[in-house]
Amino acid sequence: MPQSLATYIALPGTTGEAMEHWHEIFGGELNIMRYGDAPPMEGMPFTPDPKAVAHSTLVLPGGAGVIAGGDAMDSENDYPVRGTAYSLLYTTDTPEEAQGLIQKLVDGGGEIGMPFERAPWGDWYGQVFDRFGVMWAFSCASA
Repeated sequence: MPQSLATYIALPGTTGEAMEHWHEIFGGELNIMRYGDAPPMEGMPFTPDPKAVAHSTLVLPGGAGVIAGGDAMDSENDYPVRGTAYSLLYTTDTPEEAQGLIQKLVDGGGEIGMPFERAPWGDWYGQVFDRFGVMWAFSCASA
């Protein structure tokens, strides 16, 4: 298997819903494995909810990238999603393609964080927070 880098995100019990939402928006190949579907794992330090997502992957069309994730299991720590410096950067071929994806995220319950427009460096750039609090940054080279 060739080397690769994927984004991994753990959401507080909403990973399955988020991955299905992103699949509707971006397309690709989605795989979700819940703890109830996994073989028993000896030595597990906790007893997971069988409906919780153990592991999921969304392979974006054309090999554009991979988003992987699972449900956060650490109830003692609050790992914020929104309000951090983290975002998922999606680069498109055209500004219209980015605007269409941004609109789908907004229509799905998200909100604009930064309007998609020409940035000081000349390319197009903008941000949207989806309904799960994940910041999606969109970029497109100037044409």
